[in-house]
Amino acid sequence: MYTPVIGLEIHIQLKTKSKMFCSCNNSGEDLPANTTICPICTGQPGTLPVPNLEALELGVKASLGINCVINNISKFDRKHYFYPDLPKGYQISQFDLPVGENGYLEIETTDQDGISITKKIGIIRLHLEEDAAKLVHGADGSSYVDYNRAGTPLAEIVTAPDIATPAEAKIFLQNLRTIARYLGASNADMEKGHLRCDANISLRPSGDTTFYPKTEIKNLNSFRAVERALEYEIIRQTKLWDEGTPPNISTTRGWNDTKQVTEEQRTKEEAHDYRFVPEPDIPPLDLQEIAKKMAAKLPEMPAKKKLRFMAEFGLSFSDTNIIIADQEWANFTEHVFSEAWAWLSTLPELEAEGTEEQIMAKNKAKLGKLIGGWITSKLMGIMAENKIDIRIIKITPENFAEFISLIYTNKINSTNAQILLQKMLETGEDPSQIMEEKKLGQVTDPDFLDKAIENVIRLNPEQVAQYLAGKTAIIQFLVGKAMKETNGQADPNAVKTMLEKKIIG
Repeated sequence: MYTPVIGLEIHIQLKTKSKMFCSCNNSGEDLPANTTICPICTGQPGTLPVPNLEALELGVKASLGINCVINNISKFDRKHYFYPDLPKGYQISQFDLPVGENGYLEIETTDQDGISITKKIGIIRLHLEEDAAKLVHGADGSSYVDYNRAGTPLAEIVTAPDIATPAEAKIFLQNLRTIARYLGASNADMEKGHLRCDANISLRPSGDTTFYPKTEIKNLNSFRAVERALEYEIIRQTKLWDEGTPPNISTTRGWNDTKQVTEEQRTKEEAHDYRFVPEPDIPPLDLQEIAKKMAAKLPEMPAKKKLRFMAEFGLSFSDTNIIIADQEWANFTEHVFSEAWAWLSTLPELEAEGTEEQIMAKNKAKLGKLIGGWITSKLMGIMAENKIDIRIIKITPENFAEFISLIYTNKINSTNAQILLQKMLETGEDPSQIMEEKKLGQVTDPDFLDKAIENVIRLNPEQVAQYLAGKTAIIQFLVGKAMKETNGQADPNAVKTMLEKKIIG
């Protein structure tokens, strides 16, 4: 048996207005090739780089968000390594004095027995650097360089080799993406290259603590690709160990997403291969004031928000994970609860027995389950199906809370509530108004329901006989008939109960 040893190197494109060392527009990915460039980012002789203050601030903020210690003094270095898309012949990066060091990120995973645990993944460093340009290869074998991306500010995050499975690597990256978005540091879209990952993996016999030569996997542009590439490498390296020929040098392999395999590229470079020297054109940076400023601007981080949402709102673990993955959804949900609690306290009769505090607590728990379910299972589902983003949703938190109140107080059944929700998404109108106009409200008149159920029993004698003969599942057929008789406005559970009483009668 062998144990995987996995570490990640992640590049996050920072969400700044201009590039890392010049004033060029940082949104060049959306513009025609070579239109957001200048002598600095194209490496012309005699130019001088000037660090972007906004990039420094976001780098410090990101470091704090992943629990790094901020270095009081940080500096930039030249990385002398050949890049065909960096014409000055070196990259400005950071070596021995990065922005942040010795951080960590906690992830929710499972142990060998399948029990949920919280695991701490160490983060060695976060440093800033400039991105290279983009190579564009033509079908005829020609290659072109688009310098729009050259000089884009990047934060590189290097983890400790604390990741044990491909699934943990995927969870770590997903958590990191959420944090980057909460901080406003990056959009962190892997599909657009805002978040890029290289994964390092080696194996060792179980119980062995030795670190063996690692394989770095490049070209990983999705969470799925990271997970699958690592799974492939575990199988490939296990075979090598079983054959008595484990990897004896560090290598770099590329991920072929089409073939779902890794392919050897070259032996892996070590730090000395990059020939780092201090950047002579940029003096060392004092980050103390920036660190104080950014610490004061840190939002509530996803991990703390998750615990608070579960404790305060009674949301389930799974619903909470889905909601906090997007800050806009988290804000929407919090406002919904605020509005819902306001009307909950005004209800004349609350469902439960006990003291006033106990009654409110039980109803808040019921409300939490209801809101969580309708947001994650229904609202998000309809929006995904119709390709509606939360940032352009027409439903306000106030209207959604009112919608929940209609369900909570049995003024509309689940089937018609879904129709109502669709109409709310389309129009943004008040739910009570739509319910009244479309006649979606639940019928509670006992005389009307009694008459409808008697009609169903009279018109379906064969099914009634089957029920009396012991085929109890047929009751659902009769419930369906009753719902049709009431234009879908009755409570299915109440209809079922009334049918059973009438038939047995």
